[in-house]
Amino acid sequence: MKLYIGIDPGKSGGIAFIPEKGKAWAHSMPDTERDVLELLQSVLEYEPQAVMERVGPMPKQGVVSTFTFGMGYGALGMALIATEIPFERVSPAVWQRSLDCLTKGDKNVSKRKAQELFPHIKITHSIADALLIAEYARRKKSL
Repeated sequence: MKLYIGIDPGKSGGIAFIPEKGKAWAHSMPDTERDVLELLQSVLEYEPQAVMERVGPMPKQGVVSTFTFGMGYGALGMALIATEIPFERVSPAVWQRSLDCLTKGDKNVSKRKAQELFPHIKITHSIADALLIAEYARRKKSL
């Protein structure tokens, strides 16, 4: 069974899962690289495919926080490669436009949209984008 994974990178992001059949679930971003790897390994019985948000440094972000974010972003990509989960990177504008929820920086826009699409999940800011990215992957069906 296919499993669509959405990844919103960053410390305040999350990872979401939408199976072909059944209900979606999501997690806030795990604390460590090993936790990320173990979470991805836990879904290998499915036929997983992932979409990770393509992001860059934020304006006015400090050097240390930019470096830390980049390290985490790279670790997410390597975890997907290590688990042999096919993935692609998609810009926020692409997945937001496809789901009719252009946020223009307002996280409440994506939170509301996720609440509409996933009423069985308590939506937080940390998982809202991940769920919507996974939904983008599900609607796209293949990488």
